[in-house]
Amino acid sequence: MVTLHLLPATVRDRYECHEWRNGAAILREAHPGEWQDVIDMLDHFTLRKSWIVNPGGNKSKIAKWVDHFLTARGWVEEGFETAILVDQDRRDSPTHKVDCFKNSVGLEVEWNNKDPFYDRDLNNFRLLFELRVVEVGIMFTRCDNLQDIFDDLGRGSSYGMSTTHMSKLLPKIEGGGGGGCPLLVFGIPKSLYDPHS
Repeated sequence: MVTLHLLPATVRDRYECHEWRNGAAILREAHPGEWQDVIDMLDHFTLRKSWIVNPGGNKSKIAKWVDHFLTARGWVEEGFETAILVDQDRRDSPTHKVDCFKNSVGLEVEWNNKDPFYDRDLNNFRLLFELRVVEVGIMFTRCDNLQDIFDDLGRGSSYGMSTTHMSKLLPKIEGGGGGGCPLLVFGIPKSLYDPHS
């Protein structure tokens, strides 16, 4: 069953949307507050030219914008101390921090990292789901068609085929990279690009 039809038309029309294991239904029904936060974020987002031509350093300006928007609504970057305990033998099993986290919903922004970062994020969602910490994982990334804009701006070499974009992510999800964790994926297409900002 696919439940993407539950997303508002404004989101379905503006983004490339995918899900795994009914992520949309679970987010909307089990976490209505977080659902509204994400919908509002997606409705307010615009891809600014300045964010592409002036890189953000360690964290992209896209990720900083998402962080700022969601932090104002109670989301936080969250790390988890996890371990396996067998009798008295404790073995630490650390996870990677989740970019934005609130009430068992995790959101990761992957704008221009190397594509193995998708594996890291999906594995993190899988593990945290199995530990009953995350109930829905959300990925916010870029669509392949943005490459035309990067090339036109002379930034194409910075956004190569081995970096994070939708056609690198989907096979990893379909191959079970997130395990049983319900997922929602939103891709930023070139129609959201604002050349004047």
